[in-house]
Amino acid sequence: MYKHLPASILLAIGIVAIFFGTVDVDAQQTGQSRDTVAQGAVVHKLEAITVTATRTEKRVLDVPKPIHVVGSEEIVDQAANSIGDLFRELPGLAVTGVGANQVRPSIRGQRGQRILLLEDGIRLHNSRRQQDFGELPALIDVSSVKQVEVVRGPASVLYGSDAIGGVVNVITRRPEHDGIRGTASYRMSSHDAQSKFSSSLSGGFDRFSFRAAASARKASDYLAPSGSFGDITLADTATVVGTGVRDGSVDFYAGYQAGEGQELYAKFEYYNADTAGFGFVDPAAYDPGASAIEILYPLQRFGKLSAGFRGVGINTGFADKLDVTAFSSANERQFDLNILIPAGPSANISIDNRNFTEMRTNGIRAEATKLVRSNVLLTYGFDFYRDRSDNADTNTTSFAGFPFPIPDRVSTTPTLPNAFFQSGGVFVQGDVQAGEKTSVIAGVRAQTVKAETRVTDGITDPLIEHSDGAVVGALNVIHRASENVNLIGSIGRAFRSPNLVERFFNGPTPEGGSYQATNPDLGPETSLNIDLGVRVSTEMVEAEAFIFQNNVNNGIRIEQNGDTIIGLPVHHNVNIDELRFRGAELNGTFRLGYGAAFGLQYTHLSSTDVLNPDNPVGDTFSNNVVANVAYRHPSNKIWGEASVRHNGERKDVDLGGAPVGAVLPAFTVVNVRAGVTLFERNNHVQQLRVAILNLTDALYAESANASFFRPEPGRRVVVSWNAAF
Repeated sequence: MYKHLPASILLAIGIVAIFFGTVDVDAQQTGQSRDTVAQGAVVHKLEAITVTATRTEKRVLDVPKPIHVVGSEEIVDQAANSIGDLFRELPGLAVTGVGANQVRPSIRGQRGQRILLLEDGIRLHNSRRQQDFGELPALIDVSSVKQVEVVRGPASVLYGSDAIGGVVNVITRRPEHDGIRGTASYRMSSHDAQSKFSSSLSGGFDRFSFRAAASARKASDYLAPSGSFGDITLADTATVVGTGVRDGSVDFYAGYQAGEGQELYAKFEYYNADTAGFGFVDPAAYDPGASAIEILYPLQRFGKLSAGFRGVGINTGFADKLDVTAFSSANERQFDLNILIPAGPSANISIDNRNFTEMRTNGIRAEATKLVRSNVLLTYGFDFYRDRSDNADTNTTSFAGFPFPIPDRVSTTPTLPNAFFQSGGVFVQGDVQAGEKTSVIAGVRAQTVKAETRVTDGITDPLIEHSDGAVVGALNVIHRASENVNLIGSIGRAFRSPNLVERFFNGPTPEGGSYQATNPDLGPETSLNIDLGVRVSTEMVEAEAFIFQNNVNNGIRIEQNGDTIIGLPVHHNVNIDELRFRGAELNGTFRLGYGAAFGLQYTHLSSTDVLNPDNPVGDTFSNNVVANVAYRHPSNKIWGEASVRHNGERKDVDLGGAPVGAVLPAFTVVNVRAGVTLFERNNHVQQLRVAILNLTDALYAESANASFFRPEPGRRVVVSWNAAF
């Protein structure tokens, strides 16, 4: 983990950033609803601009795919714990995980490894993650984020494996101004006694620019309120163990303008967290006699170095625009899985597993854009990355309270062998203006993936090497029905190659309910997705409606093989599923005048096991409604909003006898937020924001967290202060 970087460099970045107490304020807030100075002062209204879906800058109105952009103003106003918290009220989205840094996105009922996480267009993934977990958005501090773009639906042509369900692209802040600017911010919350400070300093001089930032946070485990949720009743408030964290980050960006519209840049990022966990409530509070499962991350360190070139207007024979980024990252993580299984009136079995993993990744992405003819824009390129995973485990099984002594069983055999995972692909996409009102975007990608084990202490199995590949394509059409209305159609193939855990893992699963055996011969999942929609944009209304169907073939499912190990049923991954995901998404914002606005959205999701329609495969809500009202003074010095989110129950789900009951329960949560500008003079601005979340103090768990029962916190107050100069 960048052990050879001098500690003085890391310390200097943090000291400079904290001393000046600043967070960069971009002069151009691309992708937000308003251009702002000092994170809040309205200058003028801008169209929302996005790059993720097509790799070229387009207004959201003109993007031929379902996409949502969370701008910098909205990010600051929400005072979110992490990037993951921004997804709770977006169309087609939900979250899985709880706590200060463990929240991850779910898109159209897909999650984990079927969602691709990007940072500035570069994949931020980890082939050592569990299938349902996915990489942590919290690796990127939310105070360093300029905007977040969410593509709902596959995007494998541009980004390769894993983008079956959708893509989240986190676009970070860069210096885009002359002179020195910045802000400082402080966040506190009542439910977890949280305290967070973040700051940065940015500047531009002649051809040089820089940005340095740092943050530090401490949060305790929060309390879930008393009440009932499905078949679960909490008589008193209960601690959700493992939801706190102590973490911090630093990042540094340096750029050099090599010519007009051309920049050489380098960026360093570092994130460190401890005491974070998967989150659980002691079963004694709601299901006496059930096994207690504790999943903790006592240590996580992530560092990344990237460097590259971006240029526009270069006017060569092969490109008008060129982006090249090379990167190297290291991710160290300790993972503790503690399972306490009652085995009698006074007896129990304790399984304690300690895993340490170091994942090192090196990669490169290059893409070029060329206007071939007056009506054909060509985007093409390649990407490659290679993961190196090193693993160490200690597993101890203890027996207590039995009428005869049973010695502890200790194993140091790793659950996953040391391994390599590498992937490379080439892609090309054409954006064709087919007529005065119609444009077509079509693309194709060829990809190869290889996974291979390495010599590992404690594992004597023969070394294994497995390769697979895929060719995928997509066709997107957008037709301008009128000046403010676009009709959209999209069809595309996507794929996902199984990662190291799915192929080679051999041990108790993190949820503690089964034992996973290896299956190195897994093949890739593939999908075919169709979207049809309409998008409207006027001075008074921003609205869209989409229907979709996504068929996943050769889907990877954990299947029981009839054996047991250490008292746990043995499962292994197989390519067997043929799943069909269908849904509808409606989303609209209506400006009522005088600074008032009303928003309404509705999402319907359904999923079917095509080979066995009676087998329920849903794991999130069937219906979701979000309504909000907001007021923002024309001066932008005072604003407020209230939102209501209702998740309907879901019956076609297999919860396996979970204590919550036979269905995913419905819930309703109410949030209110407000902000005020305390001081403003030139570029010096101070603002205060207050939020009351879960206003009704309801006991509930997000749908993906219900069966393991990881409830959300009760009513809480979040206060944030931001200063800029």
